[in-house]
Amino acid sequence: MVRLRLDLAYDGTDFSGWARQPGLRTVQGEIEQALGRILRLGGPAALTVAGRTDAGVHARGQVAHVDVPEESLGELDGNRGPLGVDEQLSALVRRLGGVLEPDVRIHRVCVAPGGFDARFSAMFRRYAYRVGDAPGGVDPLRRREVVWHNRPLDLGALNAAAAGLLGEHDFAAFCKRRDGATTIRELQRLEWARRPDGVLEATVVADAFCHSMVRALVGSLLAAGDGRRPVEWPGQVLARGVRDSGVHVAPAHGLCLEEVGYPADADLAARAEATRRVRTVPD
Repeated sequence: MVRLRLDLAYDGTDFSGWARQPGLRTVQGEIEQALGRILRLGGPAALTVAGRTDAGVHARGQVAHVDVPEESLGELDGNRGPLGVDEQLSALVRRLGGVLEPDVRIHRVCVAPGGFDARFSAMFRRYAYRVGDAPGGVDPLRRREVVWHNRPLDLGALNAAAAGLLGEHDFAAFCKRRDGATTIRELQRLEWARRPDGVLEATVVADAFCHSMVRALVGSLLAAGDGRRPVEWPGQVLARGVRDSGVHVAPAHGLCLEEVGYPADADLAARAEATRRVRTVPD
């Protein structure tokens, strides 16, 4: 068997999330079917992903891995004879581009280094959340990736509220609990900037995220940013450690997975082993 790393992107609008579900169109389901067909695996491939995204959430820097029989790459050989591995994988990217719908793209496929696990080897995930607060709404050409907030937002208040959430905490107040899963996470970066086009963009980086965590954090910050809540409120919710009915989970379509970071190749296996000890369900 050979382990392949896939770097991919997708517009989550028309998907029922990442994870395969019977009768529903999902990113995982589409890619697995395409790989199985192209490589003649006799059925769908089995992908492991860095971060499972919910319905409507986008990704620009998603990473996954798949284990396939080495001989299956021979299905990609050219008419003039066998290809080298790099040529086979380039051919696979091109074939996937012809089979998949335009809302999901595989940018790169390579043989993964030893010890690589797309999920457990990751050091961090970086998300962006985009909000427009212009009185007339957001640019209609960006309506699938920018959420309109129908109140003016204060950048200083957003960042003051965000500062109280940084560090390693139990984020149970901002997560949907799953049996056997920890809600302790290290929030490494959470800051807002107003881009030249007026769109407010939150950059959110953590070692990992539990279910709905980013959108719940953003929802609490928007309440502080528009003056409905004091800037101390999100930190107070975090300290209480229980879900607060005042925290509204922000809409899915403003969220995009931008990057997944990994350690040096020599440290991949050790990182995966350490992560497995504390996490038992997908992030």
